[in-house]
Amino acid sequence: MPPTRGRPIALKLLILLLVPLLSLVGLWAFAAGLTGGDGLRLLSINDLATNLATPSEQVNIELQNERLVSVEFLVTGQGADAMAKQRGRTDRAVKTFRSLSGNLRDLSPEMTAQLNALNGKIDQLTDVRREVDGSVVAPLDVIDGYSQIVDASFRMYDAMVLVPDMALYQQARAVTMMGEAKDVLSRERALIAVVLAKGRVEPRERESFTGMVATRRLLFSQALSHLDGALRGPYERLAASPVYAEFLAAEDAIRSQAATGGLPAGAATWPIDGRNLWEAVERDQALAVQGIVQRVTPTAIGMLIKLGVAGGLGLLAVITSIMLSLRFRKRLVRELAGLRDAATELAEVRLAGLVKRLRTNTEPPTAAEVAPLEVKAHTSEVSDIVRAFNDVQSTAVEAAVSQARLRHGVSQVFVNLARRNQSLLHRQLLQLDSMERATEAPEVLADLFKLDHLTTRMRRHAESLIILSDQAPGRGWRNPVPILDVLRAAVAEVEEYERVEVLQPPQVALLGSAVTDVAHLIAELVENATLFSPPQTRVDVRSASTPHGVLVEVEDRGLGLPRVELDELNDRLTQMPEFDLAQSERLGLFVVSRLAARHGIKVTLAPSPYGGLTAMVALPASLLADQPALAGR
Repeated sequence: MPPTRGRPIALKLLILLLVPLLSLVGLWAFAAGLTGGDGLRLLSINDLATNLATPSEQVNIELQNERLVSVEFLVTGQGADAMAKQRGRTDRAVKTFRSLSGNLRDLSPEMTAQLNALNGKIDQLTDVRREVDGSVVAPLDVIDGYSQIVDASFRMYDAMVLVPDMALYQQARAVTMMGEAKDVLSRERALIAVVLAKGRVEPRERESFTGMVATRRLLFSQALSHLDGALRGPYERLAASPVYAEFLAAEDAIRSQAATGGLPAGAATWPIDGRNLWEAVERDQALAVQGIVQRVTPTAIGMLIKLGVAGGLGLLAVITSIMLSLRFRKRLVRELAGLRDAATELAEVRLAGLVKRLRTNTEPPTAAEVAPLEVKAHTSEVSDIVRAFNDVQSTAVEAAVSQARLRHGVSQVFVNLARRNQSLLHRQLLQLDSMERATEAPEVLADLFKLDHLTTRMRRHAESLIILSDQAPGRGWRNPVPILDVLRAAVAEVEEYERVEVLQPPQVALLGSAVTDVAHLIAELVENATLFSPPQTRVDVRSASTPHGVLVEVEDRGLGLPRVELDELNDRLTQMPEFDLAQSERLGLFVVSRLAARHGIKVTLAPSPYGGLTAMVALPASLLADQPALAGR
């Protein structure tokens, strides 16, 4: 059997043999470009550190200092000269940064995007300064304005440290996180100046300061856990120093300070504590950055050495694969082709035929139907697959036989129980009919009518079990029955028959052999309409003659169904699927589809103009009598 899609394995193996010879140079160039490019990129980081990272870090330091003096000027009104001098230092640092970064070429798209974003944020520095000079901005907004510029630089650092060596990347990322923690420390110092100027900690300042403290401590602890011993040492000593402990105490005091009371006596030392920690952090951060840069060159050289080793091993692997492929290509293709043909014949012919036979005949399968696969194979894996297919065949056959017997047994149980109930219910209906004729008391007669209606519904449910078991109900008519009587009989078998209105049908009759099944089919659709529509609404049953027979419509005023579910139900009504015990909630639809298929009736569900559903039942002309006739058993 030829393959239905894709390429045959023979062609793929042929390509496997030819491609290594033709693409060996390409593979070598690819490996060299991949590994060598990573190594050269590592070597270029020194240039990025000199012309980008170092000047931008200096800009950050000046911005952090300017943020502090700007906030102090804003809350105290003093220090205008110091602020002007600091702005000059910031402008010189920005000028140097833009001059050096403008000379860089061949930056990655990510680096270019982050560099442009940083320059855009730096351009907003003029607006922040103008607001500070006019004293029209809140101190917290000033802190946020400077922070946005610094944050943009850290996003640029993130793009810069995307190095191919994972160990180096983790250390560089941890150092960057330490830099972010250092910037959060600068924001805390500025906010401490605001608190000291106001003489109290207001709710907004406490909320902002609490977030800064949590962020700084989280960044510091996470970065410290990722740094190796050489880079972690200074930070560990700092974390254990009195300077760090004093600032932690100041942070906790500010977070817990109430707005209604004044600041504690120790508040005067908060700026000193912040400055002391700031100086220590600046020193340790400079050492960490220098240590990272010094590691780049050895790592790049090691990566270039790996290039030669990987290339040699790759060449050896290609030669080995060619030799093995030449030896086993024909054998493997022959064995797999035989396995494919045998498995296809098993799945599409033997098992399919067995399953089809078991639907009507539950006799055990013959030896020919369960014959094992026979494939000449010298490869152990192919032989294992053949044995696995034989095991699968045995299991599938056993399951199919068990399922067939189970379905047949369940069907027989349904039929036996339904026949017994049908007989009892028929006798009960006769008894009720005689009792109705013998009594004239209105109350007793009303109760008997209710029992008669319940018994009629019970008889329909019993007949549903018979229909699902592919058997015919015992009831039948010899003579044609007017379509009006058939519709009324169907409505009488529904619980809420008072809500159903049967409009005047055409003057046609239904063949006696189809009366029971058509009435049952209509009753199932009417009952669904009453169940899935509001109790105060009515259900209309209309019918009309067509060139091909009679069309009966059952229309409700419910909520309707989504189009996807409606299409699924229509497919089920058209294809008459096999009854599934797991889908008992759709029992009525299974009954309808069986009855429709039995008599060539077409049942379709469609949206109703009233918002519900319309069930359309097309009765073919072959079920209609030439002339209406009185009903008769």
